[in-house]
Amino acid sequence: MRTSVALRRPLLSAAIVLAWPSTIATAQSNADEPPQPPPGTLVDIGGWQLHLNCSGESKPGRPTVILEAGLGDFSVEWSIVQPGVAQSARVCSYDRAGDGWSEMGPHPRTLRQLAYELHTLLERANEVPPFVFVGHSYGAWLVRSYQATYPSEVAALMLVESGASDPVRLMPDGRLVRSSELARRRPVPAIKQAGALRESDIPPGALVQMKAGLAAASERANEPPRDKLPLAARQMRTWALGRLGHVAAAINPFEHEELAELRSGARGEYPLGDLPLVVITRGLPEESGPDALRLEEEHRSDQAAMAAWSRRGKHIIATRSGHHVQLDEPTLVITAIRELLASISP
Repeated sequence: MRTSVALRRPLLSAAIVLAWPSTIATAQSNADEPPQPPPGTLVDIGGWQLHLNCSGESKPGRPTVILEAGLGDFSVEWSIVQPGVAQSARVCSYDRAGDGWSEMGPHPRTLRQLAYELHTLLERANEVPPFVFVGHSYGAWLVRSYQATYPSEVAALMLVESGASDPVRLMPDGRLVRSSELARRRPVPAIKQAGALRESDIPPGALVQMKAGLAAASERANEPPRDKLPLAARQMRTWALGRLGHVAAAINPFEHEELAELRSGARGEYPLGDLPLVVITRGLPEESGPDALRLEEEHRSDQAAMAAWSRRGKHIIATRSGHHVQLDEPTLVITAIRELLASISP
């Protein structure tokens, strides 16, 4: 997802967001088989299975690295980076519920729900903390949410082209509005430990709307820079982006309230204290239009402010990268992870 799209992602239709029942049955609808079997393990976390792909050996005193993909992405997004990290550390990527090889989970898909599911996945897979979390784009919000919820399990954070602190959203009438203006202080729903979504639970009108763009999403699944991914990863993306779960995985009507919580937690001087933190920012512009220069400067400033959340914060500019640094400069990301691990090893 290019940053200009990520920051201005249209609000999902109210017909989709609001029409679902609050209590959802547990059975999964059948789906066509993926083009290849999962490279990792499917782990049941409460009536739905998530795919976890770990490689590399654990080493005494060295945390396991957890790779978190951006919105609309899943584990294959790390196909180039993960083998490089696995040469010197244990590293895991995974698929959030509904994407990749994972089954759909309960709704709504709040950051709070996703953090719980990842925590449960790691626990049931016997992956032992502490962890170093690497989050790309939307995934950076998720790893921050995880750190806020389970701080004792997090040894360090790396934010790769993080989603903005206060992103812009495209309204149905064409207006661009800040997320902070859309937050309504509604309470975020409690975590659901059961009740995975079934296709039959979705009202017919919303289902038609959700399925309408699947073919086009599948056709565009490997546009640059994802054409740099290995063939198997590209085949999997073509299949996965054409599934209903891919749309369902992105629906969070409480996003603005949760981003407000993250902003609140990032106030003051060094809100992350001495937690090792690396922020990687693109060096190549991706904005367009008359405000492109201003938007790029705002993006760079926002990223620099994130690096200042910790006394041990470090800001890296990926000079040859757009938004997908892990695809444009995978060696830079691998090296940064290795150096981060070395800095926190006893």
